[in-house]
Formats: sequence, C-alpha cells, structure tokens
Amino acid sequence: MAALSGLGALRAGCRVWRFPARLSAGLRGCWLQRGYVVGRTEVDPDQVILSHSPMKLFLQYHNKRMLVSGQGPLLENARALGFQNVVTVDELRLTFPELDMVDLERRPKKNTCPRNDFSAVEGVLLLGEPVRWETSLQLIMDVLLSNGNPGAGLVAAPYPHLPVLASNMDLLWMAEAKMPRFGHGTFLLCLETIYRKVTGKELKYEGLMGKPSILTYQYAEDIIRQQAERRGWSAPIRRLYAIGDNPVSDVFGANLFNQYLQTAKRGEKEPGTGGQQKSRPSTIQSCASILVCTGIHSCQDSAPEGPTSGGPELPFHGHRDFSFSPELLEASHVVRDVNEAVQLVFQQEGWA
Repeated sequence: MAALSGLGALRAGCRVWRFPARLSAGLRGCWLQRGYVVGRTEVDPDQVILSHSPMKLFLQYHNKRMLVSGQGPLLENARALGFQNVVTVDELRLTFPELDMVDLERRPKKNTCPRNDFSAVEGVLLLGEPVRWETSLQLIMDVLLSNGNPGAGLVAAPYPHLPVLASNMDLLWMAEAKMPRFGHGTFLLCLETIYRKVTGKELKYEGLMGKPSILTYQYAEDIIRQQAERRGWSAPIRRLYAIGDNPVSDVFGANLFNQYLQTAKRGEKEPGTGGQQKSRPSTIQSCASILVCTGIHSCQDSAPEGPTSGGPELPFHGHRDFSFSPELLEASHVVRDVNEAVQLVFQQEGWA
C-alpha cells in the first residue's frame, strides 16, 4: 500500500506520472510489451527498466549467434533486446542430447549421430536464473570451452573465451519466504567458480547489466531525460534519486553512480561501461540513494553487508567484479517505505 501511495504521489492527480521517473526491476523471464496499471496509475513500458534492458546498447552482438540462458519467453525477450540470431539452452540440449548427463531420466537412451549442420555459437546471453541449473551450467561451459562448437572437443580451452553478457547480479532476493532466496547472482557465482576451477582462469564479462552496474544508471538517466522532454521540461535534470530495499544492489549502485558522476565532474578519466552508447553529454550532477525497510533490508539492521574494521567480518554479497567499499553501502537517506521516500524527494526538491 505504501508503494501504491508513493506512485500515486507521482501522478499529482492524473492517471499518468507528472514527474520523470522509472521503475527498475530484475523481473524473471518476462518482457513488458504494453502498458499496465499499478493502483490507479498508468505505467508505460518505457518507464520500466528490467535488469537486461541495457543489452539494447550492445549493438555489436545483435547479429551474432548467441546462446541465451534464463526462463520464460527467452527467444522473444532476446529479440526484443535486438538479438536476432539466438539459440536457447533447451534447443542446444535437443541438438546435442549427450551433453546433458546429470539427470539419469533425461540421458539419451541410444547413441546419437554427430551433428555437422550446427552453426557455431558466437556469444552467451545470461538473462536470469534458469530452471535446471545443472543443465545450463554444463551447456554454457561446453560452449565456452569449445569456442562455440559443443559437439566437438578442443585440446585446450580458448582464452579469451567467447563474449558473455549477463544481467541481474543479485545474490539473494526477498520473496514470501522468511529468508532470502537465491538470485541470478548465485547462478553467476556457480558459473564463475566452475570456469575458474576447470580452466584456472577467470570468467570475463563483456557487460554486466542491472544494479549496481553504472551502465544501468546511465541507461536510466537517458530514459528519464526522454520522459522529461516529452513532458515539455526545458530545464536540464541535475539530480537523480534512487529508491530501493537492497543495500548491496540499490544503495551500492546509486552511490557508485554518484561516485562516477563526481569523477566525471573533476575531469578525471571515466571507467568504460561497455556497449555502444549515444554520445549525448550528461547533465546529472548527483545521485542520492534512499533505502527503504520493506524488503531485503530491515530498519533494525545496523551493520552493512560487508567486511568491517572492527568485530567479526561479514560477507560482501555483491558481485565479484565490484570491489567492496564500506562507504558505498551507506544510504543518503533511510526511510520506512516507498511513500516516505517519494515525500522525501518532494521535500528535497521543494515540491511538497
């Protein structure tokens, strides 16, 4: 109810949002094709960014043959992102049934003839956690170790390996259960660990999408700017506010993006974020993080999810490629729920 109240405040008495805003979600196995209604508020698909949405920026891979992992309408999702030549893990398994050997019931009952008509895979798309982890882990490894030809064997695994694009790095997420559930970040951790154990080398990503990736916030900035222009806002947007319930993805990501913005303002060299982005200069000067206590974070939590200088060392739940920094887990503001967060933004901007 608090979230609906917060979204209602953005409507300002209208059915559509009167303020530039976007919803970011790591929705599993779905793509928004048309608008929908939250409470009494109409939400356009362009106002929703899924964790894999920034993959649209990786134009250099859109015509390559990509293996896609996840669940739901994978072919439709991949094509909506711009990838026109994709094969799913299930399709690969049907082509090479001898590769999937963990489940005794699914093992082929008779020998199969080698396939010579299979077009080599040129990259891997990891959109979200799959249903059968053992099958996806095995076949993705087969593709990486065989340089895209899983029906053949190589004397040595190629390195660098085929390009890998991944989205949604959350190790855990909160559902109806009392304890957090495994997220796609856990699947990525399994894949990285297996690859390193087998090859002795690190699995590399051409792009990591979803919070806390800087690329995701740059993509969101562009979407918000487009919304403002459609509403006739002539003044440039200077400040962003990021609301979320997960310190390791939401707060860490917003603070990391703010750090990136400050580095850019000082004229220092900015780290690359991948993708082929538009060269339009940014007008954003800061990004404030607002932590709500209605999800994976509880307001009674007093310690960040990472190592501390004093007392017992706590594990950092962020992705391997994002170094732990205690200050990045400290939210600019902590409030009870989304409605309080929206009201706080109104106060900060003088809209209350």
